[in-house]
Amino acid sequence: MNALKNKVQLIGNLGQDPEIVTLENGSKLAKFSIATSEYYKNAKGEKVEETQWHNIVAWGKTAEIVENYLTKGKQVALEGKLTHRSYENKDGEKRYITEVRCNELLLLGK
Repeated sequence: MNALKNKVQLIGNLGQDPEIVTLENGSKLAKFSIATSEYYKNAKGEKVEETQWHNIVAWGKTAEIVENYLTKGKQVALEGKLTHRSYENKDGEKRYITEVRCNELLLLGK
């Protein structure tokens, strides 16, 4: 059961082209976001779409796959874990971010 403690599985579409960073040691980091959508009917019986955006990071070989194959609009299935971090913006304010650290990626669609 330890493998299930922090596991995320998502299927969604990229909102923009990935940002690729090559580190000093030559390894790669890919950052991108995907949208997942759910549909439901409201009290009036109208169909409503609810979209959530998820920040994704990938390292190493997974980042290389992202760099070579993913572009805005592509549909992907991914698996990873939730990570939380904080940073200071240019005004010195502390900001918090939640990301999915991707460790498996499957290209869907055409």
